[in-house]
Amino acid sequence: MLRRRLSSLLTKPLIITQPHKTLNPIIPLARNPNPIPIPSGLSITGPFSMTGMSMRGYSLLALNDLRDNPGARKQKTRKGRGIGSGKGKTAGRGHKGQKARGTMKFGFEGGQTPLRRRLPKRGFKNPFSLTFQPVGLGKIARLINAGKIDSGELITMKTLKDTGAIGKQIEDGARLMGRGAELIQWPIHLEVSRVTARAKAAVEAAGGSVRRVHYNKLGFQALLKPEWFEKKGRLLPRPARPPPKLKDKVDSIGRLPAPRVPIPFTDEERAAAV
Repeated sequence: MLRRRLSSLLTKPLIITQPHKTLNPIIPLARNPNPIPIPSGLSITGPFSMTGMSMRGYSLLALNDLRDNPGARKQKTRKGRGIGSGKGKTAGRGHKGQKARGTMKFGFEGGQTPLRRRLPKRGFKNPFSLTFQPVGLGKIARLINAGKIDSGELITMKTLKDTGAIGKQIEDGARLMGRGAELIQWPIHLEVSRVTARAKAAVEAAGGSVRRVHYNKLGFQALLKPEWFEKKGRLLPRPARPPPKLKDKVDSIGRLPAPRVPIPFTDEERAAAV
């Protein structure tokens, strides 16, 4: 209200009262492009207070005047507050019946066969499935040439993760693929979860070896992030033995922490691999 009165007063002629001090004949006022002549020997009272030549103005914008646009905020419907609101008495539920008295479980259709039972089943999700992230021999060879991987040491899945050969979102391990096998011209030793026949033949032809090791979920986390266990003050878990269904798909149990020296294959292991 104060700002409305101020805006109306600024457009009207000012009230002239008793003489006070001698002022300039013309004083420019805010929001009024036309200067108002003031006789000499008179003073001005009103929304502006003048002491000598000083003038104090009032802003027409304040925080308590800020509002949303009309319709920007929709008020919540208040049910059961009288017939004048349109949602009184039964509050929009109608008269009697199961829907007026209570709620039903999700998917309930009044007793008929619900949709989730009318549709046929399709497929299944194998709880024992394993997801391995692929990595090619060509990528490993380029990292060795760049100096990021030392070919003289054992290349584990932690080495591949730290050097960027495989991504950070590793689920159950890494699978060595034969892409770029022609780039492997020196012996390297690797420990991965799975290996293809082409990749294994290429590594062994160059004088290296590939060992398939088994890690469970906790052991794989300890292999990739041993600092997490140290931060929590915990010991590294013991390596887990593979389940009976996976004994034919692995060569040995994974070692913790990440090993640096490869384990040579025995004659029995070589015969079993063939």
